[in-house]
Amino acid sequence: MRGRQVLMETLVNHGVDRIFGNPGTTESPLLDSLPDYPSIEYIVHLHEGVAVGAASFYGQASGKTAFVNLHVAPGLGNAIGMIYGALKNNTPTVVTAGQQDTRMRLRDPVLGHDLAAIAAPVTKWSVQVERADELGPILQRAFKIANEAPAGPVFVALPIDVMEQETSIAPTKPATIFPKAAPDPAGIDAMVKLIAAARSPAIVAGDDVARAGADKTLQKIAEKIGASVWQEGLRGQNSFPTDHAAYRGTLAFETPGIAKQLAGNDLVLMVGGPFFEEVWYGPGSPFAPGTKVLQIEAAPARLAYNFTLDAGVVADVGKALAALDAALPKIDGAAKRNDALKAQKDSEDAAQKARVEKAWARTPTSMARCMAELKAGAPKDVVIVDETITANLDLFKTFMFAGPGDYYSGRGGGIGQGLAGAIGVAVAQKKRPILCVSGDGSSMYSIQALWTAAHHELPIVFVILANREYRVLKHNIDAYRQKFEVKSNKPYQHMDLTGPVMGFVDLARGMGVAGTHVAKADDIRAAVAAAFASGKPHLIEIEIEGKR
Repeated sequence: MRGRQVLMETLVNHGVDRIFGNPGTTESPLLDSLPDYPSIEYIVHLHEGVAVGAASFYGQASGKTAFVNLHVAPGLGNAIGMIYGALKNNTPTVVTAGQQDTRMRLRDPVLGHDLAAIAAPVTKWSVQVERADELGPILQRAFKIANEAPAGPVFVALPIDVMEQETSIAPTKPATIFPKAAPDPAGIDAMVKLIAAARSPAIVAGDDVARAGADKTLQKIAEKIGASVWQEGLRGQNSFPTDHAAYRGTLAFETPGIAKQLAGNDLVLMVGGPFFEEVWYGPGSPFAPGTKVLQIEAAPARLAYNFTLDAGVVADVGKALAALDAALPKIDGAAKRNDALKAQKDSEDAAQKARVEKAWARTPTSMARCMAELKAGAPKDVVIVDETITANLDLFKTFMFAGPGDYYSGRGGGIGQGLAGAIGVAVAQKKRPILCVSGDGSSMYSIQALWTAAHHELPIVFVILANREYRVLKHNIDAYRQKFEVKSNKPYQHMDLTGPVMGFVDLARGMGVAGTHVAKADDIRAAVAAAFASGKPHLIEIEIEGKR
């Protein structure tokens, strides 16, 4: 058996039915093997970063290990940013790249480099296969490491000559393991006692709650104890119903901001995430003095990583939450707190309604109205792939996300994940309509995804919010000047996307995707409805207001 056969048989054995890739010469063994393995579909991309971005979101939406095949050193380099995103998103991903013939190693061949070294900083494990006998064992280990909590990408370099070598080492099958560890009863008991004594508890729900399918259990706990529920500022999935009375929104990107949001809480339970991801330095602690801090994680490395804990439990997130739910007694004061949270939620909803009404007639279209019109035109069961950045708060106050599967976004802060990720979500969730909403600046990092959508006939509706600027950077330079006491009235440098203005409808048509340009808010709803009714990929460019 040749190395390439070991590779393909291993993929079949591990349940891989999609390869996200950008083909090149050193990938010839894999490409030439595809006709022999009809159960594996190759999703072709025009840029390596788009391939990894799509694979990362596919892993989130499907619950499977994503598999990627890239092209040598420059191709791997193109993909590093998206591999970083997969690492931050904790997507189990096996990233591979073809490597030049090892017999030319000392000759510094065209496109040759140390691929394992390039990938190492943004992966959990990075290795090059040196002989065909290693291929099976290395792939077995790669799938294992990619899925160990916290999950993430691994990298394997595949030299072209190794892929053609003969080996007697058979392809591997996935090990039968039972990784969902039960929580220590003593830890659950300690948490129950602290929660029962709390006057104002809060919960911060990380992405692992969604991945574990534990959102409904978390909802029961929140109601039992009368807790407010927050999500992180950056989140890949939705772990708590956004229309629930306890839902408070997303946390700030700096310690003082988080501290202000959690100031009234005397207990905070953090579940399943890398708490906290900040953009700006701020002094102090996110927790008020005397606050009891609890944490549940599937991996011990995350516990007490940044904060001293009053109780920390390592266990499968779903099992730990189920155990906590079962152990909680009737909590005095929970009903009163739930009533107060509902009143607060109703007040916030009314404020958002008033905000939308106030911004309704603005020209260009306000973000608040744009989101209201998108919701009105989209199907009820739509899945949102989000890279709105500065419009994100309006999106979350407009659309209702019941739980996992309704919403996907990128972590890590690298832009361009939206359009690429929509490809992966559409491949994974073929029975639900997909709406990808992206800023105009972000979309240009992965605009080639439109061609893949057309090529594979993926009926995604792409909405580009065109404010002709990097709005988030303008907000950030304002924040920089304030935080570092920089007195400046200088204009925003190189943050406007004009001269020339980009024509997204023309870009889409050039890649085989129909497009609609919308300049007036009154036309948004009909344009969105028509795009979904077409049953084909469609891009809608909407002119919206810039920074006010």
